Amino acid sequence: MTNDNTSTAVAQLYDAYPFPPEPLLDEPPPGYNWRWNWLAAYSFCTGQKPSRQDIRILDAGCGTGVGTEYLVHLNPHASVVGIDLSAGALQVAQERCHRSGANRVEFHHLSLYDAQELDGEFDLINCVGVLHHLPDPIRGIQALAPKLAPGGLMHIFVYAELGRWEVRLMQQAIALLQGDQRGDYHDGVQVGRQVFESLPEKNRIVKREKERWSLENQRDANFADMYVHPQEIDYTIDSLFELIDASGLEFIGFSNPGYWQLDRLLGKNPGLMERASGLSDRQRYRLIELLDPDLSHYEFFLGRPPLPKVDWSQDQELLAAIPERNPCMEGWPSQCLFNYDYQIINLSDAEFAFLQACDENSSQQRTVAEILREVELGLDGVRSLQQQQLIILSEGTGNREQGTGK
Repeated sequence: MTNDNTSTAVAQLYDAYPFPPEPLLDEPPPGYNWRWNWLAAYSFCTGQKPSRQDIRILDAGCGTGVGTEYLVHLNPHASVVGIDLSAGALQVAQERCHRSGANRVEFHHLSLYDAQELDGEFDLINCVGVLHHLPDPIRGIQALAPKLAPGGLMHIFVYAELGRWEVRLMQQAIALLQGDQRGDYHDGVQVGRQVFESLPEKNRIVKREKERWSLENQRDANFADMYVHPQEIDYTIDSLFELIDASGLEFIGFSNPGYWQLDRLLGKNPGLMERASGLSDRQRYRLIELLDPDLSHYEFFLGRPPLPKVDWSQDQELLAAIPERNPCMEGWPSQCLFNYDYQIINLSDAEFAFLQACDENSSQQRTVAEILREVELGLDGVRSLQQQQLIILSEGTGNREQGTGK
């Protein structure tokens, strides 16, 4: 199948099954994805608050606008552009954003390959679940990269090979059974569902589906996207970094850093950790995915320099910093809440008091030193809050009295 034919087949799939199939709402969508919040994402990538929020965002391969809608509502000072290959999906995206009041957005019926046709550059490019469905992902990322402004971020989600092994087997089985009817996506969904109903309960593919995908795959659009898609490329660390290197952008890091800590797998054996200490970052990533092959996707950030990073290791710099509460937090104000990544956090009295002060700081602009005069929390505690992404720090002016940390 040629690249043009593949792109046409992908568009036909999403015209038949607009994706994602989330319901349309007459209000802003619930919850958040911190990777789509410019303040939270920039702080995660650089350690500090961005200097401006009136940014331009591109949702590259926006589908039915689920992510686009969030990008508008989570970034109230930004203008957003969505592009997609499927006219049917774009119609749903436009209706979705209109109904929820996401009115700072414009849509274009455009392939990623033709991103150069868009005016100007973007401070944040969101490309979720798209590159792995292109016949030429390297061409796709190379088309997007020049649209990223200096100091900008690109957020990418692509499939991982090891955690989708059973999915690929089912895809190939359905294709064999469809024969000449391959490309009839409604038939493909019907065949796939019949296969799952027929397989033994202890079958490995059935078990994986029940463990991981069955709840979302109750909807035909999800099932079609997973099992009868005409184009899919799954990655390993090695092929992933070939894609990243081809972009010419800086790899900033994975957005699930906990998975990529080797000590959670080999930490009880110092000898093995010592052996691994000589590995490059990419070799260590590869070792981790080999030892824990449940990963079904990679989610990460790229950036275009200059992208200054701050680690807040110097006490005087931290004391002069201006802290604010991370906006991606559910359950606040409470000492037990969900953090930016929907993990349960239990705050101490001192941490809670510090966060309360930070909550008011978007207008007051007090420094860490000034807040610590009233809150019994040391600098290590402040660093812990920042490392947990519970607070966002801005560099202070240096003109305030810094005081001393407790």
